[in-house]
Parts: sequence; C-alpha cells; structure tokens
Amino acid sequence: MVGRDTLLAIFWLMVTLVVIYLVLSRIALPRISAVLADRKGTITNDLAAADELKQKAVEAEKAYNAALANARTEAAKIVAQAKAEIQKDLDAATARADVEISAKAAESEKTIAAIRDGAATAVAEVARATAAEIVAALGGAVDAKSVTAAVTARLKG
Repeated sequence: MVGRDTLLAIFWLMVTLVVIYLVLSRIALPRISAVLADRKGTITNDLAAADELKQKAVEAEKAYNAALANARTEAAKIVAQAKAEIQKDLDAATARADVEISAKAAESEKTIAAIRDGAATAVAEVARATAAEIVAALGGAVDAKSVTAAVTARLKG
C-alpha cells in the first residue's frame, strides 16, 4: 500500500503542476505569444519596407542610367557641333590662305617677269656695248645700228 506521505506528495505534485499550468497558460504563454506576434509584425513591416526601398533603388538606378545616357548623347552632340565649327573655321582659314597664296604667287610671277625683262634688256645692252668695244678694238668702224641688229639677231636665236 501506498503511504500517506506518498499520497500527500502526489497531491502536492498535482497541485504544483496545475498551478504551473495555469500560470503558464494564463500569464507566460500569452506574453510570449504577444512578443512573437509583435516580432512577426515588425519583421513583416521591415520586409515590406525593404521591398519598397528596393523598388525605389531600382527606379533610382533606371533614372540614373537614363540621365547618364542623356548626358552622353548631349556630350556627343556638343562634340559634333564643336567639330563642325572647328572644321568651318578651318575651311575658312584655308580658303583665305589659298587666296593669299594665289595673290602672292601672281605678284611673284609679275616680279619674276619684270626681272626677266630687265635682265634681258641688261644683257642686250651689255652685249651691244661689248660688241661695239670688240669691233673698235679690232680696228673696225663702230656702227650702232649694225651692232644692235647683230646683237638682236644673235639673242633671238
């Protein structure tokens, strides 16, 4: 048979278990459930906020890439415009230089022609004077017309 002390111990064990069950079910477990629900809500809200921020980051990246593409396009337009202006200025400067070169070449040709004419005239005069002196040195009669005609005929070929 079971003794009285054993029954008393079993009784108090049962009372203690019932008290522990009541304390846990009425106080501790609801608080733990509330904390878990609160944490779950916080995690859900944080995940929603993270998704929203991720969407904003994707949109910001798209806007950045679009702005970057627009900036590159605009820079290419500016470079092309600058190249066109530089080419136009270069063409104008080249045309002015060509005109100046042509004018100086024509002026140089006139100067060369004048020098040639002057040289031909000087050669003819020197030839006439030399021929007249040679004829006089050889003892001949110096006739200016015949010396001029002889020098002119010789210079022509």
